[in-house]
Amino acid sequence: MTVDTSILWFRQDLRIADNPALSRAASSGSPLLPVYIHCPEDDGDLRPGEASKWWLHYSLSSLDADLERLGSRLLLRRGAPEDVFSELVSTAGARRLFFNRLYEPAAVAQEKRVVAHLEKLGVECQSFNGGLLFEPWQVSTGDGSPYKVFTPFWKACTSTDIATACLARLCGSPERLPGIEISSGASGLTLDELGLLPRIDWASGFRKMWRPGEEGAKARLSEFLSGVIGGYSNLRDLPARDGVSYLSPHLHFGEIAPARIWIEASEVMAELSRQEAASAGVFLKELGWREFAHHILYHFPDTASRPLRSNFERFPWRDDSDSLLAWQKGQTGYPIVDAGMRQLWSTGWMHNRVRMIVASFLTKDLRISWLEGARWFYDTLVDADIANNTLGWQWAAGCGADAAPYFRIFNPILQGLKFDPEGRYVKEWVPELRDLPASYIHKPWEAPPLVLSAAGVELGVSYPRPVVDHGAARNAALQAFSSIKGS
Repeated sequence: MTVDTSILWFRQDLRIADNPALSRAASSGSPLLPVYIHCPEDDGDLRPGEASKWWLHYSLSSLDADLERLGSRLLLRRGAPEDVFSELVSTAGARRLFFNRLYEPAAVAQEKRVVAHLEKLGVECQSFNGGLLFEPWQVSTGDGSPYKVFTPFWKACTSTDIATACLARLCGSPERLPGIEISSGASGLTLDELGLLPRIDWASGFRKMWRPGEEGAKARLSEFLSGVIGGYSNLRDLPARDGVSYLSPHLHFGEIAPARIWIEASEVMAELSRQEAASAGVFLKELGWREFAHHILYHFPDTASRPLRSNFERFPWRDDSDSLLAWQKGQTGYPIVDAGMRQLWSTGWMHNRVRMIVASFLTKDLRISWLEGARWFYDTLVDADIANNTLGWQWAAGCGADAAPYFRIFNPILQGLKFDPEGRYVKEWVPELRDLPASYIHKPWEAPPLVLSAAGVELGVSYPRPVVDHGAARNAALQAFSSIKGS
């Protein structure tokens, strides 16, 4: 039995570089055992959705290859972490545990259980901030309470020297890790035994778009910084343009540190024109929204399942399984909505502007609960993150922190005309409409019969008629909202 082993517990920090827990564990001088524990039996935010599991499989494979190059390997196990670690205390002589903190409610509870259990066994536990610029308890209002509005929250964050704090967290990559021979009693599972990949291969579109793992994250950041960031503020709202970073899944799985993104983006900004630098600053602010999402979920853990604004507990949501299914499948009859939902199903991702459009459509045009949308996104997004997902859906539904007012109802036709004027995005994801003129691409029901016929479109057959009339649905939504106003 190896004596005095250190365990490095990987979770949503699947990288080598700028990993504070790994850096500290490597510097301890003792044999190091990297471990990932899959715990599908856990409830709540520890259970990944189907798209996330696909990403996780390849991210773990990438991490194991990176560890092997450093003289180590990743031990894969399944079960309750405290049970796995108890076994490793016995079989591998584990005496120290290093891990990076998470902030979702179930993860926080899990950490407390693990630390309490291991400390009783005499194991020293050390945790670090490897996933946020600011931990949720580091930012508070003047009276010590958490923020509920983004602008003052971000003002408080940016009043500090973020760059210096980020530089202090960048710890590079070790050249070598002290390996350990695992006894047969502490052997792990193969990656395939974790059962993360779908039995029926519905993820072919994922493979075309994504490269999970630390190297994929570095490549995405480099591509974004070299060609997109200077025009980000304008391009980010155009779903047919390649104008965003695509870093969200890499951030969720911790394949790149936000501190690294901040520093490298800031370095590029210093070389840009004033206008381009201002545009790039909008991107850094998006990192702030990610921070705010974790701040809200940490301080208000019930928001994953309940609205932050209590009056929305009584909102008269509709129970309409047929409309929900039409929305999920991209068959609502509103092209910009359908394009987004089909992009999601095909790639595990959806453009952020379109996320807002489809969320508004579900919660206001269809008046179906934001929880249904949050559940669907959590299962189908490769970047499914409970903090960001919750904040986004409660924002769209008008029931969360700093949310858009419920009476702000996106018109899917006008949104399409404004952000996809030529219909390029719609034509890519709703190919049955590709031959329609741009003047009708966002409202095919208004096209004359001869135009529809020439484009090969038969409404109600090759493409559905709208499931609701937007004007009537808007009025019904406002009437429903009036029933809870002032309560």
